[in-house]
Amino acid sequence: MKARLSTKMVGETLEQHCETEFNRIRATAFPRAYFEKDSDVRTGSKGDYIFRDLDEAGTEIVSIMFEMKNESDKTAAKKKNEDFLKELDKDRTEKSCEYAVLVSLLEPDSELYNSGIGDVSHRYPKMYVVRPQFFIPIITLLRNVAQNSLKYKTELALVIAQNVDITSFEDELEAFKTGFARNYELVSKKFKTAIEEIDKTIDHLQKTKDALLGSENNLRLANNKADDLTVKKLTKGNATMTGKFAELKKDDASVPE
Repeated sequence: MKARLSTKMVGETLEQHCETEFNRIRATAFPRAYFEKDSDVRTGSKGDYIFRDLDEAGTEIVSIMFEMKNESDKTAAKKKNEDFLKELDKDRTEKSCEYAVLVSLLEPDSELYNSGIGDVSHRYPKMYVVRPQFFIPIITLLRNVAQNSLKYKTELALVIAQNVDITSFEDELEAFKTGFARNYELVSKKFKTAIEEIDKTIDHLQKTKDALLGSENNLRLANNKADDLTVKKLTKGNATMTGKFAELKKDDASVPE
């Protein structure tokens, strides 16, 4: 069969095989999982498939970027698994996947890759090379490992959320304190201005009071002087006036009653 297929068709057949194997157990083993072809080429590159599994709350448990590689036995330029690892790591990073897995039929005589799941994380972080028969086992293995750490991820997310809440509370409290201090300062200035105006009014009223009291004292002295005024005092030292008043007295005496 491989002899009748082109290199492209052989590769597509491997992808179809993996997709079929996954869909056979999707409903029972991965009911909330996403496993679809990577069609996002905005970054200029894409892998073959992206797997993401979520818990009931929607928290991501694990994510894997898959690349499937195969070639015909008659292909002149034989490829090695090593040739695709760098690009696969780039795709994993750009699509925010935790793991990267190369499902490969390349280097069919390699004892390294034929022995089971090949860990190449010494070259690129969290990366594995597997044969097609280990496609489902590697997903199960990575998902189970991730589930054990999900509790810690959930606790970490809770702590982060709490820290955000605390930070928001502190920010709001600081904003309230700043606003309150500003309002207090404005009100305090208004109180100070009002008190100063009251003091000025009191001082003005005191001056008016003092002026009125001074006028009353002058009126009292004038009244006393008026009460003390007599003819004798008015004519004292004035011979003419004294003579006139004396004549008036004589005239009054000569008039019969």
